[in-house]
Amino acid sequence: MKQLLDFLPLIIFFTVYKLVDIYTATGALIAATAVQIAILYFVYKKVEKMHLVTFAMVTVFGTLTLAFHDDAFIKWKVTIIYSLFAIALAVSQIMNKSIIKAMLGKELKADDNIWARVTWYWALFFIGCGVLNVYVAFSLPLETWVNFKVFGLTALTLLNTVISVFYIYKHAQPEQDDTAN
Repeated sequence: MKQLLDFLPLIIFFTVYKLVDIYTATGALIAATAVQIAILYFVYKKVEKMHLVTFAMVTVFGTLTLAFHDDAFIKWKVTIIYSLFAIALAVSQIMNKSIIKAMLGKELKADDNIWARVTWYWALFFIGCGVLNVYVAFSLPLETWVNFKVFGLTALTLLNTVISVFYIYKHAQPEQDDTAN
């Protein structure tokens, strides 16, 4: 259910965009993200920082989009969120406190240099996606950007996740058997 909740605002944004327009879709995105946060809080009694940052950015840039009737704001939101993620990953790695290791290190055992590579890889991935978003958002038609945002970036993220998991598994330390004498 949690994975569905992660995609709920995106699905609603896309559907409303296709049925109405970018401005109504932006309002729906703000509302859907607020509902997502509320459900996460009431069901799981916890809301991750990533969701809160995303909600804040959606609210700020969505409101600017609606107030100025200018879709450039909602287009920039994607790049800014990805930039913040890249910065957070880079800073965490520089401080030797990899966010990715903190999230996955209990389930997957790997050397710190593997976690560092994966962390830098994701930081570069987010920078690349942010740059690509700017290109698509401001060089191609709105319809293309919406499709890219919903399907392209989602597919790229899933592909990147698969690549990362395979890389970590390839270099993972074998589980130690606690029952061995």
